[in-house]
Amino acid sequence: MTESTSTPTSNSASAPRRVAIAGASGRMGHMLIEAVRNAPDLRLAGALDIAGSPALGADAGAFLGFDSGVSIVSDLRAGLKDAQVLIDFTRPEGTLAHLAVCRELGVQAVIGTTGFSDAQKAEIAEIAKDIAIMMAPNMSVGVNVTFKLLEMAAKAMATGYDIEIIEAHHRHKVDAPSGTALKMGEVIADALGRDLKDCAVYAREGITGERDPSTIGFSAIRGGDIVGDHTVLFAGTGERIEITHKSSSRVTYAQGSLRAVRFLAGQRAGLFDMYDVLGLR
Repeated sequence: MTESTSTPTSNSASAPRRVAIAGASGRMGHMLIEAVRNAPDLRLAGALDIAGSPALGADAGAFLGFDSGVSIVSDLRAGLKDAQVLIDFTRPEGTLAHLAVCRELGVQAVIGTTGFSDAQKAEIAEIAKDIAIMMAPNMSVGVNVTFKLLEMAAKAMATGYDIEIIEAHHRHKVDAPSGTALKMGEVIADALGRDLKDCAVYAREGITGERDPSTIGFSAIRGGDIVGDHTVLFAGTGERIEITHKSSSRVTYAQGSLRAVRFLAGQRAGLFDMYDVLGLR
């Protein structure tokens, strides 16, 4: 992801950053609201949900039994007017609508939404010329360290090893492969000097012939309440190496998001990822 060349903004060390949450009544929204509530340097300043949601008008902290003073709204300008940064784990179309208003109001954004098309990613990059955006398919610190390990492994095992990516998620996930699995593929392909579009194999059935050693295979499992498991298999002759990350709770995504919120405090504009946030570049 392209880094910004912009200069940092000045921030008050004492004033909490004002955060808005998109999808406030969902599972991830609840996790984020609770995380912001427990962070002394952050304050909930807005809560968004889709029109028609039964949660509209309710206090965003009601599920925790406390009064946050922030009502869940569908009006984007009303929900973002007091915020400095939006955290968004929704759907591509919704995220783009949110970003348009963020751009208008000068609100930064932390995006964990997955499933964007190339055209939508290009649109986000254009918006990032005016506001600071941190976008990553997975906010987990551990997953992003795993990306770095995969880059090292791919370079060391560039020949003689077949590469397969296996991911598993809960039954409610709507996109496949997961954004994290695709990012793993991109990291590996880049390390090998390949384009993932040219070497990815997403399905096998029937008489497929021998495996092309230049390909990167993907397999997706959906079932139960699996939060997120990802394994990359480097299969050679006489040995195989497996690099695995397993999530047991969404809390790791929430905590990574808060680190991103803090990182953006020093940025005027630009498109960043978790490598920037964690200093892994």
